[in-house]
Amino acid sequence: MSRDRARSSWRVKCRTVEFAICCCLLPGGAALAQVDWGALSREAAALRQQGKYESAATAARQALEIAERQSGPEHPSTANSLNLLAEIYRQQARHVEAEPLYKRSLAIREKALGPEHRDVAVSLNNLALNHSAQGQYALAEPLNVRALALFEKVFGPNHREVAVALNNLGMLYQRRGRYLEAEPALRRSLMIYETVPGPGGQLDAALTLDNLGTLYRLRGQYDAAEPLYKRSIAIREKQLGPDHPDVATSLNSLGQLYATQARYSAAEELYRRALVIREKTLGPQHPAVADSLNSLALLQRDQGNYGVSERLYRRSLAIYEKTYGAGHRNVGLALNNLGNLYLRQERYAEAEPLLQRSLTIREQALGPDHPDVAISLLNLATLYRRQGAQEKAEPLYKRSIAIWDDALDRDHPNMANSLSGLAEIYRTQEKYAAALPLHRRALEIREKALGLDHPDVAGSLENLAAIYRKAGRDSEAGTLESRAAAIRKIRR
Repeated sequence: MSRDRARSSWRVKCRTVEFAICCCLLPGGAALAQVDWGALSREAAALRQQGKYESAATAARQALEIAERQSGPEHPSTANSLNLLAEIYRQQARHVEAEPLYKRSLAIREKALGPEHRDVAVSLNNLALNHSAQGQYALAEPLNVRALALFEKVFGPNHREVAVALNNLGMLYQRRGRYLEAEPALRRSLMIYETVPGPGGQLDAALTLDNLGTLYRLRGQYDAAEPLYKRSIAIREKQLGPDHPDVATSLNSLGQLYATQARYSAAEELYRRALVIREKTLGPQHPAVADSLNSLALLQRDQGNYGVSERLYRRSLAIYEKTYGAGHRNVGLALNNLGNLYLRQERYAEAEPLLQRSLTIREQALGPDHPDVAISLLNLATLYRRQGAQEKAEPLYKRSIAIWDDALDRDHPNMANSLSGLAEIYRTQEKYAAALPLHRRALEIREKALGLDHPDVAGSLENLAAIYRKAGRDSEAGTLESRAAAIRKIRR
């Protein structure tokens, strides 16, 4: 079964809060107006950094009013205030309200400063983040690419702003399933950040550490992911305090890794701490809260607590639909996960429309070859297989395998899930010669990626044992069954 972990817009992720650049130039006009505008802008930026977004938005709106009144609607200082207010709205997931502010800021800067000014790159970068948060990746990518090129031209290849653009472009590639392009962008971003002195450089490095850890987790490289997450948490707790939303982001990320590895108690502790932080600082209807609810729901599902899981999923789905609308990728995530829960409970009539709707949303929002599409294909194929509709299931499994082959390393755990499902079809059809190598490969992948004592490894051992029993190889089957039973007894 696929493990579709929470991925959403709060992390720019994918869900990490992106550190965008806010440039504050003093406007013309009376000295008192300058002080008021500058003070309000600094206050808004500081409140935003602290995660106090409502107070930050109030100060930013006041600063914008002063800038428009004192300097005019087309002045660069007005563009700066527009950008700051839009950034605060984006971090509140108020993306529709943020977009016209970003676009107006960009237009002012291009006209007043020229198309190759660094502030134009700032506006391009931030508008791209807003599009990406809404799943509008085709709109975001050219803006990201143009912003990176401008920053490199203005500052050279190793400047902090270049690292910002690289991080954001790397995360866009990750969201689109282009993992091989994402890694070098994120690694270069981290390398630059680590040369920046002071706490600002450390916080930026923490962002990219979290994002790079998530990339490795998605690729099944768990040993590489864990130390990156832990470094990110340590930096953010030291610099921001233990109750900041960015700390919650890193806590949730590490929790996702532990849940994937079946380290359930450790995962739950991190998830619950992240949820408390997010509800306190962002409010109960923020999509970051939905991320935490989704993560907790997955954890409860994996431990067999289906009633608790369903309630958490439904609350998460309602927040995503309210925030983003019915066609967003996060809605596809929530629908897939709720459908997968029903699938585990054999509530097939309820599961099928959710899984089909999830597949449609993901194909439209992400394209037909994205790994999230493969997850929906895998779960829908499993539904059909369990209902005995092998002719429907087989092509879906094969299509999901083709996507994993193209988008991920061939040794990713999700590849094992698809291989195992296809092998089970062949076993049911008594095509044991076709099923055996698929189950063997699935076992090898799971042992390598998840460890020898993971529950999914037990599943592969049981599947292989069943085929050996059919072939009269009872001694080999018994050895595998004993090993699987020992894994099942391990307390998580």
